[in-house]
Order: sequence, then C-alpha cells, then structure tokens
Amino acid sequence: MADELAGFTVGVTADRRRDELAALLERRGARVVLAPALRIVPLADDTDLREATRACLDRPPDVLMANTGIGMRGWLEAAEGWGLAEPLRGVLGGAYVVARGPKARGAIRAAGLHDHWSPESESCEEVVEHLCRRGVAGQVVAMQLHGDRQPECTEALESAGATVIEVPVYRWAPPTDPAPLHRLIDLVAGRLVDAVTFTSAPAAEALLRAAGDRTETVLAALRGDVLASCVGAVTAEPLVRRGVPVSAPGRARLGALVRTIVDELPRRTTTVKAAGHLLTLRGHAAVVDGELRPLAPAPMAVLRALARAPGKVLSRTALLRTLPRGADEHAVEMAVARLRVGLHAPRVVQTVVKRGYRLRVE
Repeated sequence: MADELAGFTVGVTADRRRDELAALLERRGARVVLAPALRIVPLADDTDLREATRACLDRPPDVLMANTGIGMRGWLEAAEGWGLAEPLRGVLGGAYVVARGPKARGAIRAAGLHDHWSPESESCEEVVEHLCRRGVAGQVVAMQLHGDRQPECTEALESAGATVIEVPVYRWAPPTDPAPLHRLIDLVAGRLVDAVTFTSAPAAEALLRAAGDRTETVLAALRGDVLASCVGAVTAEPLVRRGVPVSAPGRARLGALVRTIVDELPRRTTTVKAAGHLLTLRGHAAVVDGELRPLAPAPMAVLRALARAPGKVLSRTALLRTLPRGADEHAVEMAVARLRVGLHAPRVVQTVVKRGYRLRVE
C-alpha cells in the first residue's frame, strides 16, 4: 500500500510544531488526533530573565548549558529588546558551551556562538556528569532552563563547587482547552488509537497526570496495544520509568519519529485468510484483498476478537465483552451485520446457529 499508515490512528500530544507532525503523519495515510498535553508560554513577567541576564553580564559565565533551541532564541530575542544582545553574546562567546541537543546547537550557531560539546543521550544528567568530570569548582555556570527548574542538576553542580545562574525563558502550562487531551485519554484507555507521539518528557507526564484515576488503565494500554512513540530517549524517560516499552528514533527529529511509527505499526497487524479473502487488520480499518475498509469501533472490535481465534466459534456473550459497557446481545448482532457490510465480504463471518460466530477460515 502506498499509504503506509492508512487505517491507523495516531495521537499527537505536541503543542509547538503539532501541525507539522500531523501533516507528516497524514501524508502517510494516518488519521490524526490532535491533543496538546502542554503549551509553552513566555514568562508573563520577564523580571527573572532580565535579572539572570544582568547576572551573566556582571559575572561572565565560564560555562553555558544551552538546553533548548527555542529557549536560547527567546533569551537572545529578549536581550535584543533590552539593548543587551551584543553584550550578552560577548560574555557567552567566552564560555565553554554545552548544547544539550541539535536544536540547541542550531540556535547557538545561529547566534554566532561556538558550541564545544553535546551529550549523546541529550540528557541533562549526562551534561552535569561531563561538567563535573571536567571540573567546575569556582566557576560560574549559566543554565538555560527548559520549562520548570531542574533542582537536581543545579544542586549537583553547586555541590561540585560551581555558582549556577538559572536562566528562565519560558514555562509549561496546561492546554488552554483540556477537552482534546481528555478525549485522547479516553481513546487510549479504550484502545481506539494505535499510537501516541510525545515530543517532550513534560508532555508525557502531563498526559498521565490528566488521566487521574485512569492512569493505570492508560499505562496498561501503552504497555500493550497502543504504541508510545517518543522523539528521543529523554522524552521517553517518564514512560520507561513506569514500565512502558517505547519506540524512539536514533536522532531526535520529527521526520525520524514518523519513520519509526511507519516501521512499527504495520508489524502489529494481524492477517488471516477467510472465505477466499485476505484480511489484514490495521487500527480502525481492515484491508480486504488490498482494499482499505474503514470500520466503526464496534464492528472492528468484533473482527479483532474473531481474528484472535481464527476459525473458533465465539459466543455472543464472549463478543459482548469486546463492546462498550451497556451493550447487549442485540448490539453484538448489529455489530456483526455492520461488519459484514463494511467488509464488502459477507461470507467472511459465519453464523453458527445457537453457538455464535466465527471467521470462515480456510
């Protein structure tokens, strides 16, 4: 199939660049559910940022930790507005510059500065370990924050003898409209999406926090039927810590993230041959003899149950368990009827009188 993700539904938790990520997925045939878990907001009061900038000018840093591209650009843009951009670039130009990842590195170079080192893991912990090995006693470290404070990193550097200037450029805030996120949580809990993408660790934490008393249900889905796809190892850490297997590209890029999904989701499909037709189950659709047949959730749930036990007769009671709560045996009959119509292959599902239904496998 030309559209590698046709029939699959993917949740997108990013705020910034969500449209770019959605377009990459849709171009490959996926159905996308946009549900920002967080939004990045500039500091409403830039007093702290201005004070941190003044501190760097008064006591030029020996080390600059550039954590994010958007953060470094925002800092330099704010300094420009205060007429301090050139003095700031001057003092940062004399520092040992650590860029945590490629975006931070790009922002550093765009500002005419030179980066000296980057961690392979793109983690703050690896940066701190590197600096402590290199020696920071008596030195000033300017740490550009990415969202919330990182007290563990600050304390580790201070314990090694450094003076740390924390530079706050933006902060995380809940989405303006939380409804899409709660809808995505419903879909994950009901296993009605095939993958969820995460482009920051705080977004992964925010989704689990928003799940509330359904957190364990969401985690169970992410440990099984729903693929958790993260842009990198740092982003994946909150999920890995909770026992969720994640897929992540070797390079933290949106294009690479999409490629990992393109590689992984088709491997999770089920293929059976029934009544002379070749069926492949893909998310919210079945591919019948090469033709994509989108199905509603109830018929798709019935088809999945039958395909897990090809040829075996499943009773109405057994199939009822796959449908939403409150459904009755009549709902099973309706789902089977809609399944036959949706597949355009009515003989695939066989009625076994007084016993239930089976796939007519060969």
